[in-house]
Amino acid sequence: MPTVLAGLPENALPFALPRKRWTRADCAPLEAAGMFEREHLELVDGELISKMRKNRPHVHNLTMMLVWLQEVFGRTLVNPAAPIDVSPEDNERNEPEPGVVVLTRESGTFRGNPQPHDLKLVVEISDSTLGFDLSIKADLYARAAIIEYWVVDVSGRRLIVHRTPAAGKYSSVIVYGENEPVAPLSAPNAEFQFARVLGPTNV
Repeated sequence: MPTVLAGLPENALPFALPRKRWTRADCAPLEAAGMFEREHLELVDGELISKMRKNRPHVHNLTMMLVWLQEVFGRTLVNPAAPIDVSPEDNERNEPEPGVVVLTRESGTFRGNPQPHDLKLVVEISDSTLGFDLSIKADLYARAAIIEYWVVDVSGRRLIVHRTPAAGKYSSVIVYGENEPVAPLSAPNAEFQFARVLGPTNV
């Protein structure tokens, strides 16, 4: 006699579907075939992450942050959306592309990706990716000993500053409100207020 199914039977319990963990070597032929141009992807922790279409507040914050960093450090030291290397143990399965990076030397002098010691500051502009940027990306950058990592929380209208990487984590994580000043470690006299890059709340 037919019976009502109350929950999943034992032989149909949920399980994790097998997923391919990608490497840089796996991605190279895809990139050569133009796949990364059709869909903007970045490799993080063996996953191909789709860089979602940027909304207007994201674009505004990214643009204004880029302008300010170029004023402080000069145009040739500031790179938007460019791939970087991380720690040697993570490099095989990671090639992140932060929103903006500040380099220790001119971008034209690099033959490959900048190394962690080549980075004065890494910035991510976060709206829908805030949790990802504050956890997986933060740990990835901390393991690489990147000295300073800023997360622009677009909807929260705040700046989250990560410093002092140790044992795979940032031991200093401080939240700055939009009117609270902060300066990059590598430019201590360049006071920054997040309100400078914020658009209106109804952008």
